[in-house]
Amino acid sequence: MPSTEGPHGTGKRVRKHDSRAARAALPEPVRKLIDDYERHLSLERGLSAHTVRAYLGDVVSLTGFVDANGGRFSDLDIQTLRGWLARQREEGASRTTLARRAAAARTFTAWAHRAGALATDPGGRLVAPRAHRKLPGVLRAEQASEVMRFSAAGAEQRDPVALRDSAIVELLYATGVRVSELCGLDVGDVDFSRRVVLVLGKGGKERVVPFGVPAETAVRAWLDEGRGKLAAAAKGKAEAALFLGARGGRLDPRAARRVVHDAVGSVPGANDMGPHGLRHSAATHLLEGGADLRSVQELLGHATLATTQLYTHVTVDRLKAIHDRAHPRAR
Repeated sequence: MPSTEGPHGTGKRVRKHDSRAARAALPEPVRKLIDDYERHLSLERGLSAHTVRAYLGDVVSLTGFVDANGGRFSDLDIQTLRGWLARQREEGASRTTLARRAAAARTFTAWAHRAGALATDPGGRLVAPRAHRKLPGVLRAEQASEVMRFSAAGAEQRDPVALRDSAIVELLYATGVRVSELCGLDVGDVDFSRRVVLVLGKGGKERVVPFGVPAETAVRAWLDEGRGKLAAAAKGKAEAALFLGARGGRLDPRAARRVVHDAVGSVPGANDMGPHGLRHSAATHLLEGGADLRSVQELLGHATLATTQLYTHVTVDRLKAIHDRAHPRAR
């Protein structure tokens, strides 16, 4: 659930219906503006529903802050934007949260200016603390192998759910795709002849991602022996989805997260993680194996190389740790 706020910018996490109530409490012209912005994000920019909710939560917070302080949105200026961020900082918002909300505000005010709702764009002058960009823990290569072995062992009885779960963890680790991308795959997106999958990523961008023999074996076993049994639960209405839930519909990302948590939890000493942790592990292991940054960027579907460069810090830290343990002159 995205972190959103009430109309006064309290900085507290609120439930989805609370965010809707805060939005409904805004003046009608502002509500209409936010409705237009939502359509822009969803239809014109093609952002995911989760990302749109996060953007709108920040916009509702900002416009609610303006309204609560007796202002009009059309008069929004840099002082008001800074006041909105300052209120959240006083109430304990982290640097990462402040940076994200400032970015959301800049995106919104730029759009509002283009749409004619603001005479100028005050967001262009808004500066927030740089976020601390920290990657979660990753699996060591031998731990990743243990996770795969655990999942394969669970599939030996050829239970359809176990076959599916083994294919999920193998494909996630083999490709480094996002969990939303995995759940969005259709059967026809898998090309076994070239051993690649066609992935629909952020912003509707397609990319082709290769996978290895173990993932091929697991996915074939799922398709040959497991998928049909779960599809039968849909009573002839099974989707074209590659991965199915217990009732035969497309697999939900939450179910995929549970699968990964359970698989990783079986390995003693492994960091608790979900699909995103497997994605980070795959990227780290690729770089440690000698892959260049631009290739990893393309495989992961990162918009900028700067995002991929974060993984170099992980690999350097590992090399330093190994050096400290192994080199006689390290200390």
